[in-house]
Amino acid sequence: MTLKDNLNSADRFAATNGMQITTIKEGYAKTQMTVEEKHLNAAGVCQGGALFTLADLSIAAALNSQKFLTVGIQNSISFLKSAKQGDILTSEAIEVVNHPKIPYVNATITNQNGEIIAVMTGQGYRKKDEMKFDTLI
Repeated sequence: MTLKDNLNSADRFAATNGMQITTIKEGYAKTQMTVEEKHLNAAGVCQGGALFTLADLSIAAALNSQKFLTVGIQNSISFLKSAKQGDILTSEAIEVVNHPKIPYVNATITNQNGEIIAVMTGQGYRKKDEMKFDTLI
């Protein structure tokens, strides 16, 4: 099984909300979602929690691409522009520090026009448990 398939099926919250991992390379991942009515908040724009989850999914995939189970211990997000219903959002995560215990990642969410919607930083805790997968993608 690929890491991408494993994470896409295992992260039920992200899958239920229309988010999926599209690309994984060592220390890098890309996720995508289309903003639907169910993602809108009372102001009629994409709810911050949906944006957070999209970026968190890309961060988790990038961290776990190093073959050791890595769980999030800290994330910080800045919302820079609203996303509207119908927008296609992509989050790209790049591992900046591949530390054996506390790796660090940056993620950027953009819309279909390349406009930056949000940026997130994340840290993980890398366990000794090896991830079991045949290939990343």
